[in-house]
This record gives sequence, C-alpha cells and structure tokens, in this order.
Amino acid sequence: MNIGVIADTHSKMRPEALEALAGSELILHAGDVGRDDVLEALEAIAPVVAIRGNIDKAGRAATLPDSEELEFLGHAFYMLHDVKTLDLDPRGRYRVVIAGHSHKPRNEWIDDVLYFNPGGAGPRRFTLPITVGRLVVSEAGVAGEIIELPV
Repeated sequence: MNIGVIADTHSKMRPEALEALAGSELILHAGDVGRDDVLEALEAIAPVVAIRGNIDKAGRAATLPDSEELEFLGHAFYMLHDVKTLDLDPRGRYRVVIAGHSHKPRNEWIDDVLYFNPGGAGPRRFTLPITVGRLVVSEAGVAGEIIELPV
C-alpha cells in the first residue's frame, strides 16, 4: 500500500506536492491544512484522512479531529499534529507515529516505532526544505521516504 503523507500546507497547495503524491492510494495530512481547497486538491488524487493543526480555526479544517488512530495491513498508526504533545507510549501499541508541526522532516525508527514527519509542504520556514512523505506498507512492514520538492 502506497500512502502519501503531507503536513503544514498553511493554505498553500504546491503543484510539486501534488505531483509527488500522485499514485498514492491514500493521503494523510498531519495538520495545519489551512483553506478548504488544500483538502479538495488532495482528494482529487486519493481519499484523505486529515487532522487539525494549531492554525486550523476555520472552514473544514476547524472540524477535523486532533488525532487519528488508523490501521493498514495489520500495522497500527497514530497521527497527531505535534509529536511533543504525544501523551502515550506508542511502543507495543503503534507501529508508526505521524506528526507535523515542526516543518522538519523525520523518518526515524526508535525501538519498534517509526516516527514520521513529512516536513512542511507549504510556505518555506527558515532554511528548511519543502517536503512531503511516502509510506509503503506491506504485511511484512512499513518503510518511510522523505521527498524533497524541487521548488
């Protein structure tokens, strides 16, 4: 299963991000969506599961949940906006923790948990790259990839 992961669009839906996410079977948005047209553009590619970020105070984004628990091919996922607010121990419970907020890409295994942040896909923050992510999920495991956009 090919899952596209995006976060921190802040109302800016880059064509390069849409191109990188093309072919995804599902897209996860880890918050700070912004305007409704961001979700609409992503939904034109694949079904979307999104959560609310700290800037999401209007439109569809304001009605999104703060977190999501998901399961794909026997692997449990937990998605929240800011990993610093994670108030549970994911070990033995979740295979993947997805977060945004920092705009810093992260694809790191700690113990048996993949901590995955696709980075920021919207306006550039400081000197951080503009990125999205991809998770490839099979019954055997999960592999993450950060994709830097040519912007």
